[in-house]
Amino acid sequence: MNVPANLLYTKDHEWLRVEGEFGYVGVTDFAQSELGDIVFLEIETAGETLQKEDVFGTIEAVKTVSDMFMPVGGEILEVNPELENSPDLVNKDPYGKGWMIKIRLTDPSETGALLSAEQYQAIL
Repeated sequence: MNVPANLLYTKDHEWLRVEGEFGYVGVTDFAQSELGDIVFLEIETAGETLQKEDVFGTIEAVKTVSDMFMPVGGEILEVNPELENSPDLVNKDPYGKGWMIKIRLTDPSETGALLSAEQYQAIL
């Protein structure tokens, strides 16, 4: 299982890459492999400010639909436009082209409660 060391993780299998006051959020390699072939993403929260653990969208695979949760609080600035026509990017490149949302962090100190790569691997 691919677990990049430069990211932070949640127990619900989302990842966060912090870049200054901004963050990028997606689902982990483990999550996409458990879900199977991803066929649709519904993220209608652009422009909203959500709290940590709020649902920011749903991910639909051939066999199931799952909620996706905010790893930290923030304002959703952008939804990855490539996912509309190519939701399978989440399967092919979950930590790169398969990112889902860009956020402005509400409280950067919330990142301290997230898991490191080592801690996340330990729960897999």
